[in-house]
Amino acid sequence: MQAKAREVYVPPVLQDLRAGTAELHIALEKRLPFFTDQLDTDAFQRLMQAYYGFYRPLETALLESARIPADFDLTPRLKAPILQRDLCKLGESVRTLEQLPICQHLPVIDSSAACLGVLYVLEGATLGGQILRREIATRLGLNAGNGAAFLDVYGAATGRRWRDFIEYLGARPMDVDERAAVVAAAQTTFSCFERWLESREVLA
Repeated sequence: MQAKAREVYVPPVLQDLRAGTAELHIALEKRLPFFTDQLDTDAFQRLMQAYYGFYRPLETALLESARIPADFDLTPRLKAPILQRDLCKLGESVRTLEQLPICQHLPVIDSSAACLGVLYVLEGATLGGQILRREIATRLGLNAGNGAAFLDVYGAATGRRWRDFIEYLGARPMDVDERAAVVAAAQTTFSCFERWLESREVLA
């Protein structure tokens, strides 16, 4: 007699997030130009400029919101400084970086739940960067040392850092309303990001 497969417990908030963001995630992924023939070094630089224009104000909003849970350390997970260094290695000056367009339409971060919903998207993108890292290294010869560190922010610790975040999120006590707020913030983050990239004309 076959042993019954062990069921893996998935916390309700993660079930809600996966169900609530799957379509948005897939739709955005299809429009990202990382695997298109048109992506050369110049196009990659424009894409990273657009990413910087979103991550910089969003991470600033997170830090200034006073809604980050007290037991969560956001500082090691900030991506804008990495994007800034990448862009400098790709030829940008500090002066031109300061003049890059910045997204003005960001998710509202009015609760810890909203903060975690935003972070779910940002941390998930970091995990997905591992596949993109290999593609960009092969096609453009860019890596963590010469302009593509953003795609490998956590290096060998990427998987562990994602698991740590998911475990933290799943262990946090939440009622139905808080779970809904997490999902709504994650959905808004996807939508805002896609609209911003579209406005910068960097999507496929």
